[in-house]
Amino acid sequence: MTAPDGALVIHCVDAHTEGEPLRVILGGFPEPAGSTVLERRRYARTHLDHLRTALMWEPRGHADMYGCIVIPAERPESDFGVLFTHNAGYSTMCGHGVLAMARVAVEAGLVPVRYPETHITMDTPAGPVHATARVRARPDGSPGVESVRFRNVPSWSAGLELKVPVAGLGTIRYDLAFGGAFYAYVDAGDLGLDLVPSSVDALIRAGRAIKEAVQAESPPDHPGDRDLSFLYGTIFTGPPSDPGHHSRQVCVFADGEVDRSPTGTGVSGRVALLHARGLLRVGDTLTIESIIGSRFQVRIAEETEAFGRSAVVPEVEGRAYLTGESRFILDPSDPFRDGFLVR
Repeated sequence: MTAPDGALVIHCVDAHTEGEPLRVILGGFPEPAGSTVLERRRYARTHLDHLRTALMWEPRGHADMYGCIVIPAERPESDFGVLFTHNAGYSTMCGHGVLAMARVAVEAGLVPVRYPETHITMDTPAGPVHATARVRARPDGSPGVESVRFRNVPSWSAGLELKVPVAGLGTIRYDLAFGGAFYAYVDAGDLGLDLVPSSVDALIRAGRAIKEAVQAESPPDHPGDRDLSFLYGTIFTGPPSDPGHHSRQVCVFADGEVDRSPTGTGVSGRVALLHARGLLRVGDTLTIESIIGSRFQVRIAEETEAFGRSAVVPEVEGRAYLTGESRFILDPSDPFRDGFLVR
């Protein structure tokens, strides 16, 4: 098929991690200018945002689409850099995105493959992240990824038992943590919410309202970079459906997006909170469910210090799968070339 004159053709590989989509943008997307990931993120937000909306929004995507732009590495020891995108902009870090990106990197030949484990270092806006893919040889000799784990950036508790007045909900009690992004953690039972797909509309309304209230009254402050100083989402916690698991959590982020996975940065912040309360030690492993029952395993790999405060290094493991490959055509004559949303 021949693209129309003047059209931009963008090559993508789609995947999902425990149900949460990731559209990996591999070719055709203009390289964002800058020498660091954060500089490239600012450039993309200012100059290339119409391409983000074209690939994340309808008619090529949907309100809950998530993406990843592969960029050059910032550090000489890294394999490549990543910019994570969603319906409202560019996130600072994404756990499910790292897990899916590692599988794509191995199976698309972006990194040298080693058996039985391939180690990959990605530069993210929140810092370098180290992922390990468990790799096996398929019958035809090509590499196949069975699972991926990654060590996240240092994560910490930024506040326990905080309170904020929320329109329509009253005064809400929450914890604040950083796991690559800042989240407000709220007990779903306090609001009478169930963490199941049929409650998704109520979860979105409450998650948006809480995020707006916290950001207005007590916006998070990242001590290392102003670009990271914002509340990314609200995470509701509750009991698991499987008694052998620790808990279930649902993340409402960006502009009302709902993560289908347990949220890699979200479970990272969660173990930081449990560690701060003395409920989790180095080496302890938890299994946390998502809204659809998929799960991540997360453990505290080590204690550390970040920006003069106590922190932990979480390790998250999950399963990612490839779902498709596309050549998207952005026709300059198309009135909906840059995308739209109907919600």
